[in-house]
Amino acid sequence: MKKRLIYLLVFVLAIVSSPQIHAQTGTYDTLRVEAYISPEGDTIPQSWLPSAQVNAILNSHWKNYWKNWTRLRNAVYVTYPYAKTAGKIISEVNLQLAHVSDERQRKQIIKSREKELKRDFADRVTNLSVYQGKVLMKLINRETGNNCYEIIKEFKGGFNAGFWQTVAFVFGSNLKQQYDAKGDDKDIEKIVIEVQKLYGYKG
Repeated sequence: MKKRLIYLLVFVLAIVSSPQIHAQTGTYDTLRVEAYISPEGDTIPQSWLPSAQVNAILNSHWKNYWKNWTRLRNAVYVTYPYAKTAGKIISEVNLQLAHVSDERQRKQIIKSREKELKRDFADRVTNLSVYQGKVLMKLINRETGNNCYEIIKEFKGGFNAGFWQTVAFVFGSNLKQQYDAKGDDKDIEKIVIEVQKLYGYKG
């Protein structure tokens, strides 16, 4: 037992005194390590790894997916400000009309706001593509709670609503389309939330 203890001590001394693993003393006895201090006050060692670039070939499914996503995202970014403005103006008009029973006066109020909308947005809105127009109608429904057919019927009458519904059908659209944030329009909803955060719109 005594011999084994002596052999163990000799072995440990041999390791400690080995020139390959002997700890340096003096100026260079500390190894500098980058560290991160957590909010709780813990010090955690950290290191920086070089960046790596990964390239992959997209198949046709993912190419179409990202193409459609980019197109939709662009359409939402372009049309959402118009939808916000439309929602604001429609709310204001409804407040103005709430206590007005005279039909002539109601028409004057609607006509004055219609001129305002045409003055500020006619050129820009008419430059939208058919696809962007469809997205805009969805967003107007989101902001107002009413589809475009209901809005036109409310302010311009059933004949006008029917006429523009026919025009919409010719261009492959529908004024009566509803906004479904958790269903068909969940991708639009994701992008709208992104736009709201980016530009400070109130939800």
